Amino acid sequence: MEHQTKTSDRALGAALKPRQLTMMGLGSAIGAGLFIGSGAGIQAAGPAVLISYLVAGTLIILVMWALGEMAAANPDSGAFSVYTAKAYGPVAGATVGWLWWLQLVVVIAAEALGAAGLLATIFPALPVWLMAFVFIVVLTAVNLTSVKNFGEFEFWFALLKVAAIVAFLLVGFALLFGLVPGVQSPGLANFMGEGFAPSGFAGIATALFVVAFAFGGTEIVSVAAAETAEPARSVKKAVRTVLWRILVFYIGAIFVIAAVVPVGSEGLKSPFAAVLEAAGMPGAGTAITLVAVAALLSALNANLYGASRMAYSLAERGEAPRILASVSKARVPVAAVLASVAFGVVTVVLEMAFPEMVLGVLLNIVGSTCLLVWTSALLAQLALRLRADREGMDLPLRMPGFPWLTVVGLVILAAIFTVGFIGEDSRPQLLSTFGLVAVLAVGCWVNHRNRKVSTAPHSPTGKQPALID
Repeated sequence: MEHQTKTSDRALGAALKPRQLTMMGLGSAIGAGLFIGSGAGIQAAGPAVLISYLVAGTLIILVMWALGEMAAANPDSGAFSVYTAKAYGPVAGATVGWLWWLQLVVVIAAEALGAAGLLATIFPALPVWLMAFVFIVVLTAVNLTSVKNFGEFEFWFALLKVAAIVAFLLVGFALLFGLVPGVQSPGLANFMGEGFAPSGFAGIATALFVVAFAFGGTEIVSVAAAETAEPARSVKKAVRTVLWRILVFYIGAIFVIAAVVPVGSEGLKSPFAAVLEAAGMPGAGTAITLVAVAALLSALNANLYGASRMAYSLAERGEAPRILASVSKARVPVAAVLASVAFGVVTVVLEMAFPEMVLGVLLNIVGSTCLLVWTSALLAQLALRLRADREGMDLPLRMPGFPWLTVVGLVILAAIFTVGFIGEDSRPQLLSTFGLVAVLAVGCWVNHRNRKVSTAPHSPTGKQPALID
């Protein structure tokens, strides 16, 4: 019998294949932040940024293990929002869900405009606003047809990014080993002496806060797991396959860039292109720009999917308007997709009308959301795993080294938050995000109390019974 995320006629389907889930998990971690933004981390810490990436990579491995354990045992389109609700109550779960939804719908606008802006550097005759809307319309159509189409689109997007990384690593290591004809190897001079960590520990810590966001998006695997035919098996395969590949691709790519491009170089603005140009490859800038466009469109596609599924889950639990839980004959939450993309469209319009006055503010408010989502995932896994062990439950996938590795993940997150609050540039972003969390928590609490009052049975005397949280 076909697995469905719910048992009602409003259920989502289960058409995602294991290979699509695996590639989605890999592709979601390889975005424009790596292809373009990795230079910022190297600028802050020098080649010692490798330490920052190792720490951040370790964190995301622990988060994926935690999410994988919970998703395999209880596949649900609300994922970490549902798990947080099970561990700490419906208000906490709804707050995390709405926080993640807001982050995604804001980022959808940023990715559409970002992809259009990059493409305009190659085709300046095409208006940025027109390309942004074309991207949104096309990917909305993909999400409205069926989850199978979404999965296939995302599979090929991710495969393109993986192929680009593999090709880059081959060229980079050929350059370092002196195998590129007519080009002298830069060797490992950038790693020697004080050049390895020109800003010391402070630079490594600052880079940690910067590079942690590069792994944002991997949590979508736990959302998509609910729409696979065999969630437990698919999640186990995705987690075990993706983890080591993320480290290989990230650490390998950053190692090559740090070895080839010196700190302070203008090439760090587009580090992948700088390495390819050093290897004497013509058209490197254009090639990397096109790959970055694909990476942004892939992220837009995945984020629209994730936002719609979270809205659907919130509606199913009574934490959002019920209409968002309606599904089409293809088992797609059409209203949730349209509501999610509508926010992005409005943001694009406002940003085009008032440049640098809308999107930047919204991104600053939701900028640290992924850190809070990862924190909620680890805290939920800690509570639910302890509960499962007490009750002797047989889990399909168990996070190794529990509870110590979960605690290690929380310690890393605490360190990232500490670094963020110390930094003058990052502190406003964190404060804005925490302010948003407070507003959402109050709103979810009010909604929860109102629903309890409206559904509570009347006593024979006509008085409402006492409400117990």
